[in-house]
Amino acid sequence: MLLYLLDLIGVAVFAMSGVLVAAHSGMDLLGGLALAALTAIGGGTLRDVLLNRHPIFWIRDARYLLVILLVALLSMLYLAYLPPPGHGFLIADALGLALFAISGAQIAEAAGSSWLIVVLMGTMTGTAGGVLRDVMSARVPLIFREDLYATAAIAGIAVYLVLQKLGTPRAVAVSVGVLVILAMRLLAVVLGMHLPRLHSAS
Repeated sequence: MLLYLLDLIGVAVFAMSGVLVAAHSGMDLLGGLALAALTAIGGGTLRDVLLNRHPIFWIRDARYLLVILLVALLSMLYLAYLPPPGHGFLIADALGLALFAISGAQIAEAAGSSWLIVVLMGTMTGTAGGVLRDVMSARVPLIFREDLYATAAIAGIAVYLVLQKLGTPRAVAVSVGVLVILAMRLLAVVLGMHLPRLHSAS
């Protein structure tokens, strides 16, 4: 149930971020719905394909699509009358990243994957939808910019796995993992934290 709730909340938050990007890019209603769906289920779809989980989660359970549709329409209604909240996109994206990364890690863990695959699948679940969103809206994907993004997901998943190994209750491990990702992502934006840049000797 915890995993399912994380997935639904992550879908809702990423759908919202997709609508915010669509509005900023001047897309129409259909474009907003498409970008919301692509952001919300893109990473999870790729994860399920690679883990050979069939049917894919949103085909097996149509509630995911209903959540996307409802949140997207409510977000559009909000934006039609009120300005977008300050830093609303970054907060929504950071929360979606945190929730999807941990839920993706749990799904890979339940499939019996090794710790390395768990980290990779969780990171991909959290980042792939945002990459697709940014590419489709002609933006440089957040994962390729200077501040921490995928690194935050990797760190949070690692903390979650370590806590699980130490016998921490799953709900606590999940909560701490989500908070680590969310904190790292927001601090990276506020403080401009980033990984060292590569330099050529020439």
